[in-house]
Amino acid sequence: MQTPLLASRRRLLLHSVLSTAALAAGLAGPGIASAQASKPLRIGLAASPANDAVKLIARKIEAEGIKVEIIEFNDWVTPNTALAEGAIDVNYFQHIPFLENVKSAKGYDLKAVAPGYITWLGIYSDRVKRLEDVKQGATVSFANDPVNTGRALRMLDDVGLIKLRDGSDFRATVTDVIGNPKQLKLVPVEAQHVARALGDVDLGVTFPSFIKLAGKDPNGAIVYQKPSTLYAIHWVTRTADANDPRVKRFIALYNSTPEVKEILRKQYGELIAFGW
Repeated sequence: MQTPLLASRRRLLLHSVLSTAALAAGLAGPGIASAQASKPLRIGLAASPANDAVKLIARKIEAEGIKVEIIEFNDWVTPNTALAEGAIDVNYFQHIPFLENVKSAKGYDLKAVAPGYITWLGIYSDRVKRLEDVKQGATVSFANDPVNTGRALRMLDDVGLIKLRDGSDFRATVTDVIGNPKQLKLVPVEAQHVARALGDVDLGVTFPSFIKLAGKDPNGAIVYQKPSTLYAIHWVTRTADANDPRVKRFIALYNSTPEVKEILRKQYGELIAFGW
């Protein structure tokens, strides 16, 4: 009988980069023992246009004799489960608040080892062009995981659509809403479904990456929230493997390769910043 993890992995898009004779020539990255470099570095990603930059570095690092296996997941749960269970070596899809919430809820011994890119959060709509046009009883959807629910509610509070109790942060829930003058219907859904379901709601609070994956214009939000570095996407490993030299070398090459920022800016335009 398949475990949920194995069943999920069968649905993943698997990309393997094979090593070349460079390993034999001693071209592995600095400080990487050949025995370790011969193992595939397994990187878990959530589906996103930003993954093209990771795939570029996977191809480049081949010349150093480091094999890379990229696994793309279709949700935000399995990448941490896979990491905790040892099915992958590092993942790259989450910010610190999300990671800390997962660690608290699941007891995973994971560690953020380096920051990556940062994308904006936006309020999108297929029905209205301005916040002033939002009608009484309008429906608003947003990601249903605890951290991004809180972040969406904070944004709705910031633009004046709702009022949260004082002191509410990214851990806010709908029970913290103390003012809702337009009697908005607040509907949490799976994060990836917010953009796809814009035709069924009045507003959706989501990320440009999901808007783009849904075939829509990521630059078409009514309003954006420029995030702090708190919401930078981080590279995450098991705590015991935080100093894995293959991970360090991959991140160093990712950060120092100009094409990475070019790819990300092409995908997101001005809706992205960099934490390194």
